[in-house]
Amino acid sequence: MDTLPTITATPPRKPPAPPGPWTALGWIVLYFALQAVGSSVLVVLLAIATGHLHGWHDVADFTARIRETLQQPGMQALLVMLALGLAAATILWLVWRRSPRLWSLAQPPGFGFVRPSRLGLLALAVVIGLLAPVLGGWLTHWLAQGHPVTQNIQQLGENTPLGWRIPLMLMVVSLGPLVEELLFRGVLLSSLQPRWGRFGAAVLSSVVFALAHLPGLDWQVFALPALWLLAMALAWLRLRSGSIWPGVMAHAANNALATAAWFLAAHAG
Repeated sequence: MDTLPTITATPPRKPPAPPGPWTALGWIVLYFALQAVGSSVLVVLLAIATGHLHGWHDVADFTARIRETLQQPGMQALLVMLALGLAAATILWLVWRRSPRLWSLAQPPGFGFVRPSRLGLLALAVVIGLLAPVLGGWLTHWLAQGHPVTQNIQQLGENTPLGWRIPLMLMVVSLGPLVEELLFRGVLLSSLQPRWGRFGAAVLSSVVFALAHLPGLDWQVFALPALWLLAMALAWLRLRSGSIWPGVMAHAANNALATAAWFLAAHAG
């Protein structure tokens, strides 16, 4: 008597584990450190390339030579773009090399580089991104109680010639949001969720996001609530849509509106 072959069900494949919280924090620190250190190294190289630093005899007057280099039209914007490009390329390569399978998974531990569950969330993301700097700016100015509120990137843009503001803005609204969403709403959120749950991971990753941006705001702590609320909205978009792209779009819209003043101040370039 023939017997039917036994069919054994194959258990579902377990998704790979995300990087740990300390690894995620290390990549975030590396990203911002590369921008800071990269700018310092690049300004020396540009000073040599443009003839402002000729050789060892100019080292004694190093600060003055570097200042001369930075005073060249568009030089500061060029440094920011080069440093941001270097930092972004390094981080994207490291994350891909460490966790290639997580990029195409929708929900954490995946990083969400997939189509959103509902395309309408992309439109909502743009609305959130455009409202965030308006409402966040109002909240920050209210908490500041008359203290001036400045951003390093805004000051940079307004002091940059108009022709250089366009490529600078393109990087600020594209590459910057992409890498930051990967780091904060992709890697860090995924690394925190196993222990803290979805809501806890969203709260903690948003705190880290706010603190990471304080140096760019000259350590003005009254900007923290607005930054945290923006990050919570981005985390909600990430978890609700199962995709990182709504957060990227909201982040890009936020940056675009926040830097629109550069073009209103075109007469300063």
